[in-house]
Amino acid sequence: MNRPRSCWAPIGIRPEVACQLIREYVYLYGAVSPKDGTCIFLILPAPDTECFQIFLETLAKKYYKELILLFVDGAGNHCSDELEIPANIIMHLLPPYSPELNPQENLWDEIREKIFKNYALKSMSDVNAKLDEASLYIERSRTLVKSIASFPYIAKSY
Repeated sequence: MNRPRSCWAPIGIRPEVACQLIREYVYLYGAVSPKDGTCIFLILPAPDTECFQIFLETLAKKYYKELILLFVDGAGNHCSDELEIPANIIMHLLPPYSPELNPQENLWDEIREKIFKNYALKSMSDVNAKLDEASLYIERSRTLVKSIASFPYIAKSY
């Protein structure tokens, strides 16, 4: 599903933007370090415990020398009893209904605004390609990530 957004057009010209409503989904899992701007993203087919487990294992393996404090919201797949938390990850639940405390939420907004603005994609493979583009854009922009994700209360903690 896309959401048409404002865009520039010459005076007197009304821009045309494709709009679509299709009920197929794919999910971009992500984690960010506000301290140095590093990120990791993984495109997975569902928002379930199995996919979140894959994400956690990928995160733990990529940063195996680091102790990771991962803040998560209260989604069912984040607090499932079936999860096996890797040894180098500590998960901490954010308070309910507080997306403003999660720096990752602002990165999702950046992706929506910069990469998916006014797009109607023709296939799920096009969606996956666009998600790849979005994750690479964020991963390669550490300064941008730090400016978006390093909230004052986070910056004061390190």
